[in-house]
This record gives sequence, C-alpha cells and structure tokens, in this order.
Amino acid sequence: MSHFDSGPTLVMGARGSIGTFVLNALREQGLSVRASARKPQPGQFPTDIEVFAADLGDPASLHSAFASMRQVFLYAHHGSPHGVIAAARAAGVDKIVLMSSGSVIHPTSAGNTITEEHRAIENAFAAASGLTVVPVRPLVLATNALNWAWPIKAGNTVALYKPDALTAPIHESDVAAVAVAALTENTSPQVSGLLTGPVRLSQRDQVAAIAAATGKDITVTELSRHEASAQFSRFMPADEAEAVLQFLDDADAGNSPATDTVTQVTGRPATGFDIWAADHAADF
Repeated sequence: MSHFDSGPTLVMGARGSIGTFVLNALREQGLSVRASARKPQPGQFPTDIEVFAADLGDPASLHSAFASMRQVFLYAHHGSPHGVIAAARAAGVDKIVLMSSGSVIHPTSAGNTITEEHRAIENAFAAASGLTVVPVRPLVLATNALNWAWPIKAGNTVALYKPDALTAPIHESDVAAVAVAALTENTSPQVSGLLTGPVRLSQRDQVAAIAAATGKDITVTELSRHEASAQFSRFMPADEAEAVLQFLDDADAGNSPATDTVTQVTGRPATGFDIWAADHAADF
C-alpha cells in the first residue's frame, strides 16, 4: 500500500500494545519516527531511533518530544487535553492521530461514562485550530481478555458477567494498521469508522478460544451484576466499573456490532480472535 511523505512522526506510548505495532510498522516503511514512553528503560527500543520520556499528564514533558515532529500518535488521556494541545501547537505539529473509542460513534453507548470521557477529549482536540485530528475508534479491544490471565493461571476458572453477550473484539495489530493508515496515507473518513473484529462471539467463546490456544481446560462461572460491580470496582473507579457493566448489558441486548472498517481501510480482513488467542497464549 503506498504512502505519502507524512514527515517525522512521534509515537507516544510506544511500548503499549497498539503503540508497539504502530512504531514497528512506520519503521518497516522506512519513515522518520521517534518514540516516547512515560519511563523508558534501556534496551526497550531499537537503538536507531530517538526515545523521549513524555507523559500526557505532564504537558511540560511534551515539548522536547514534540519538537520538529509533523505528526503524533497518542492515546486519549483522561486528564485535561488542553496542555497537550498547547504543546502540539507550540511545536508546530500538523496532525494528531488520536487513539479514542468506538463508543463515541456507537449510538447505544451514548451517556456511558467512558464514552463521554472520550467524546470530551475528541471534542477538545477537534476544536483546536491549526491541528488536523484523526480519531481511531475501536469498540472492543481483544486485549481486554488479558484481564482473565490471572484467574486462568491461578485456577483455570474465569468468572464473567454476561458470559453469553456477543461482541467483536479487535486485535491490537488491526487497530494499529488503521492508525498507520491515518498517519501515512491520504485517507477517507473510513479511518475514523467503528473498528471491530471480523465476527461477534460471546465471552464464553473467547474463553474457549484461549483454552484451545493454551491447551488448558478453562471453565466459566457467571457473576451477578452486584458481584461483577464489586469485582470491577477493586481495579477501577466505581463509575468506570458501572460503565463497563453498561457496555456488557448493551452487548447482551444485541447492540455490539461487527463492522468491515478494517477491510475498508487496509484491504484485508480483520484478524480473528482465535489468532489473537494464539498470539497471546503465553500470557495465560
């Protein structure tokens, strides 16, 4: 797939599950690229690229990382985006490819706390004059299943809320491929379409795919809403835990779709969850 000369690119969160793929794809295309992480460590990145310590929650740390960059890939950060916008404009950044959430354009997710946090961030960036902002919007990330790694390792039983709710989880490499298209091509609005995996499948079927990939006998138990709320609230704020439950309620009502946006943008099918499970078998 051809690309135009998009100028030097900063990949923020370049050790993250998506950022890693974005960084590697840009390097493979021979493009000028710089990486940043909150706390980069020696040996984490190839020796032939510049690496900066930068944190979206600390705008003062961004100035050096942004300097001389034409475009930046970054994740929506739930703090104020205004410092990030100011740093980008001061550095002369032309384009930001913003890792957001498909819930922003998913009608039945409106009002959800996580949805509205992402919507507010998108709106703040969209209102910034002098910046081209391209949101990338996955609805359900396959990497959410990594939350099951500890219970699988501990006892091969996974407790799930709405285990038969259908979603279409997307492989992080497919999200990255769309982000790379947004960074390297004269793309259509399709790059900001709703991103999903190729087919809908239940959480129970996702666990079965992980069992097949790992050779483990993994069982599923079902949580009540109260039990799930208590469990999720151990790891996230209560309003975000409620938002996750609302997403699962919505999926259980049949409202979580599978789209062909990955194919429209990349020209190839999205990656199935069975492949994702095989790619991550060692994590379980």
